Amino acid sequence: MAEERVTKFFLDTCQLCPQSSKYAVHAAISEAWVAAHEFINDRDAEFIPLTTGSIAEFYIEPMLSCVGDIDVMFYTSTILAIPAGQKPPAILPDEFHSCVTVAEIIDSHLPGYVYLKSGYFLIKCSDDGKYRTVKNDRQQHLSNRIFAGDNCEIHGPALLYRSTPGGIKLTLPIDAVRCVRCLSWPPQAADWPTRPRNNGWPDAATVDCVLNNGSDVVGVAHRQCRQDEWMGVRQWRLSFSRAEIVLINSWMPVQQIVYHMLRVFAKTEHVTGSTDKSGPERLSNCHIKTLMLWACELKPIYWWTDDLGLVTICVELLHILAAWVVDVQTPHYFVKNCSLIDNSFDTEMISSQLMSLDRTSLSAWFLSKYVRRCSRLCSNNVSLLFDDASTSVERQTAVSVIISRRLDNVLYDLWVVFLVDELNISCHLPRFLISVRSYANAVARIDARRTRPISVYFTAVTFLHIAQIHI
Repeated sequence: MAEERVTKFFLDTCQLCPQSSKYAVHAAISEAWVAAHEFINDRDAEFIPLTTGSIAEFYIEPMLSCVGDIDVMFYTSTILAIPAGQKPPAILPDEFHSCVTVAEIIDSHLPGYVYLKSGYFLIKCSDDGKYRTVKNDRQQHLSNRIFAGDNCEIHGPALLYRSTPGGIKLTLPIDAVRCVRCLSWPPQAADWPTRPRNNGWPDAATVDCVLNNGSDVVGVAHRQCRQDEWMGVRQWRLSFSRAEIVLINSWMPVQQIVYHMLRVFAKTEHVTGSTDKSGPERLSNCHIKTLMLWACELKPIYWWTDDLGLVTICVELLHILAAWVVDVQTPHYFVKNCSLIDNSFDTEMISSQLMSLDRTSLSAWFLSKYVRRCSRLCSNNVSLLFDDASTSVERQTAVSVIISRRLDNVLYDLWVVFLVDELNISCHLPRFLISVRSYANAVARIDARRTRPISVYFTAVTFLHIAQIHI
């Protein structure tokens, strides 16, 4: 009975959110800010941002937000990565500069981690717009270091900004991660597109879209190598964020809901999260995401939809994760022979915590820790109704009331979102000098969420700001 209540609650309250623009606008403004920032000492470089993480992955909008910060990857227009031995391209996308440094991706001793060795320059020809290749006689391994301003914190490979350089607090903190763009699919993941798939996911069209988006490399060394004088500043990690965004957005709503449930549980119960650097590692959202990607590929559709029980699905997946932890083997979804867990993790604690879960205990957890928090987003009467429920019938009634309030407030919530969006755009946007490219990225991000009125307003404010600058 408890599992049925939890399942009904999530299915009814995790709404599709193409009409909601709140996070789209936050992401657009953040991208504009990143595009205008200076992260490296290169006057010719433009920064091309891409929103990743929860904002880009989720198309559902639960009562408790999926979004805690805004993850933005950015690459420069003056550097391109290519697989080792591959011929440099003669045609590049428009965002690249007329002179581009080409770095070859060289494998390290750790799967998924690489080095970037500058080998060529690409010079754009004025007559046909194609690039000619010039050998770089001063080859060197690129550093993964990045300029960190006074108003940011180092957060793994990211620079965490809680305020603008002028000291204005951001509505949501920005995690800005520098990367180097690679236009092709990496050979380290060459078997991913063609490996046998018996359950139809991802389909051929989705695989083609993933391959066409290419990949990136992110400036961070493996945990085992960070203290090494040479590897610590020259090692990079292959990034499949572009692929993950495409894949996760191709999931059924029930799969996105399960992903959200797993993330909330793991974070709340401290199965994931940052720990003291000297202590054992914990799982991260990356492990939960990897678990879900494998499950969506290996489990048939009926496993997700027939006799639907969201808690049962979560329990089985968490037990699979526990087995991976025991074996110290969490297989990377894209890179073969690469594990996301090693002996630096507290495997005994994590596996014990996950294996102790069953349908009854996890259902009770979601009712107590998740639905209760949702009740407090409603009126005091609803919150008291849930807190005072002592019988199964009373708890069912309380959950039904929360669901009704969620559905009844859809239009009002949307109206509030648009008011806040207008305020955010008019107040924050003029603080950033927006290039044509960053403006185009920002509007594309808003339009991707189907919030046409907001994109029109964004355009109007941007043009007024530009006109004011040039008066």
